[in-house]
Amino acid sequence: MTAPADHAAQHEPVETIYNGQWLRMMRRGHWEYAERTHGKGMAVIIVAVTPDDNVLFVEQFRVPLNARTIEMPAGLVGDDHAHDTLESAAARELIEETGWEPRKVEVLLTGPTSAGMSSERIAFVRATDLHRIGPGGGVAGEDIVVHEVPRADAPAWLMARQAEGYELDLKLWAGLWMIERNPDGSVVG
Repeated sequence: MTAPADHAAQHEPVETIYNGQWLRMMRRGHWEYAERTHGKGMAVIIVAVTPDDNVLFVEQFRVPLNARTIEMPAGLVGDDHAHDTLESAAARELIEETGWEPRKVEVLLTGPTSAGMSSERIAFVRATDLHRIGPGGGVAGEDIVVHEVPRADAPAWLMARQAEGYELDLKLWAGLWMIERNPDGSVVG
């Protein structure tokens, strides 16, 4: 397989168009995109199932959508913790958002969140051997609602929430697939 031809934008200088507290807008050639000003340009999404076979989902209001969303627990890597690894960020975010602590955290796959709009990448992380240590709900100002949904009912439950007007993070579907499978398609266990 040969590499694709270089695009002119690859050789253009990068220009900062706007620099905000949390995001900056960049331009390379004619292409504009966003990047984060904090952290390592990475986020984690945590695929987690309780000992009772319930999938952990979180609900919160998302300002850009002006709507409540249903997502898997997730968070930024290195935004407030300079020595974060993907695993440590995933464990911390799962505890903060859901109150469940994992004894094992495994990075499954990393890739761009929205390759045409942002330089951010996300890692799917599987958290297992969970035990409850708190109520969850996030840190100050997050107002996260935790949902523990029986795994067998999760797809129907999600579609019912969408019918009620919730926005569903499409990464949910990949996360559900990764409960039982590794990225190569092999079955877990």
